[in-house]
Amino acid sequence: MTSTNTLKPLNRTTAAAALRPEKIIQFGEGNFLRAFVDWIVWKTNQATDFNASVVVVQPIDRGMVDMLNSQDGLYHLNLQGIDKGQAVDSIDLIDVISRGINPYADYDSYIALAEKPEIRFVISNTTEAGIAFDPSCRFEDKPASSYPGKLTQLLYRRWEHFKGDKTKGLIIFPCELIFLNGKHLKECIYKYIELWNLGEEFKTWFETACGVYCTLVDRIVPGYPKDTIDQIHERIGYDDHLVDKGEIFHLWVIEAPKEVAEEFPADKAGLNVLFVPSEAPYHERKVTLLNGPHTVLSPVGFLSGLDTVKECVEDPQVGRFVKKVMYEELLETLNLPKPELEAFAASVLERFVNPYVKHFVTSIMLNSFPKFKTRDLPGLKTYLERKGSLPEGLVLGLAAIITYYKGGVREDGKEIVPNDDAAIMELLKQLWSEGDCRKVASGTLAAEFIWGEDLNQIPGLTDLLTSMLEKIQSEGMRAAVAQVIA
Repeated sequence: MTSTNTLKPLNRTTAAAALRPEKIIQFGEGNFLRAFVDWIVWKTNQATDFNASVVVVQPIDRGMVDMLNSQDGLYHLNLQGIDKGQAVDSIDLIDVISRGINPYADYDSYIALAEKPEIRFVISNTTEAGIAFDPSCRFEDKPASSYPGKLTQLLYRRWEHFKGDKTKGLIIFPCELIFLNGKHLKECIYKYIELWNLGEEFKTWFETACGVYCTLVDRIVPGYPKDTIDQIHERIGYDDHLVDKGEIFHLWVIEAPKEVAEEFPADKAGLNVLFVPSEAPYHERKVTLLNGPHTVLSPVGFLSGLDTVKECVEDPQVGRFVKKVMYEELLETLNLPKPELEAFAASVLERFVNPYVKHFVTSIMLNSFPKFKTRDLPGLKTYLERKGSLPEGLVLGLAAIITYYKGGVREDGKEIVPNDDAAIMELLKQLWSEGDCRKVASGTLAAEFIWGEDLNQIPGLTDLLTSMLEKIQSEGMRAAVAQVIA
């Protein structure tokens, strides 16, 4: 093991790193943006003439820009996973961040970014709660506390400084994990324009010169690899306090026209970056083919004696169940071209068996009923509508969730500890206390406070769910799985 005394400090005097024009303002300095957006910019710089660097703005008063600046914006990224059947474990020095600014400590440097003519893009990930309108924000605040408020301040200074020049508008990509993130951000900015009386001329400039685009991002980023940091330091030879770790898979879907893609040519760099007319089908694809299988494989796998997603997919029996749910059931409910869906499903399975990620199924089973409602129930209904029969794999998944929520222990003695809303927990406790599988099935399906409707109205669902619960109770989870995949 390399001693920290023999490691070099990481900065631009000790490491070869390029300096490029600052074209991107990035709100957020956390692990995800550094492992996703900044890596994509780095790859795009290598493959095209984009030639851009990123100036990072700390969105809250406590953050990491001081640590980032102490390393001159440099850090290493460790990507691990399976790519086209091959194991990948790469480490690269990412050099696209030029500097970090804390607007709470140095508002003047922050607002001065508005006056830099070469700035063209704004990218953010301020968590799902970050895109919110806070009416207590004032235009005079230095800075406004909310992210949309800070951005409105910046845009107004830019409009003012360049005297309404429409060529100085900005292209804005929010990466917060909410559907229609661009739409929500735009609505917040309009509210600040009205609240602060910024005028029709500025509003018109914002509408016509700037673009706020909806995006979907996808990459698992565990972050700082504390368990393997000594080995990584030995590999890189630097005392890097900002090492970041992510999976090899990545997807960035941007709902924007071709002219935006011409300016931000990440899709020309061999990356999984898509510029599309609507991100909605891709959002639906991810929720359906990644989150949907997760939700049902977890209780089925756990009750079959398995503990991780990787074990579930690699198990001869449960693995077949997972593929049935993905390829034969959920995939059939989506509207994108089938080869595209099959390629995405294959990439999801690669992610599920990533040898570098230990994803415990019990962590996925937190709040399973709301997850099934949003991720699997729409597919169940669509499948029934299109095929005229119920998807047995999804129904077995629901039966497994209901069985898991019974509590107790599984066959190997491991304790079953369900976790959900107190009302759901109490309902399942009452239903299971009678030991009648039909009452359990019909009572669960009738719970409108869970589903927003009575699912007993779905033709055949009560009968099929009852029979699967009975099979699990009498013969065990694996016998029920065998019946479904036969």
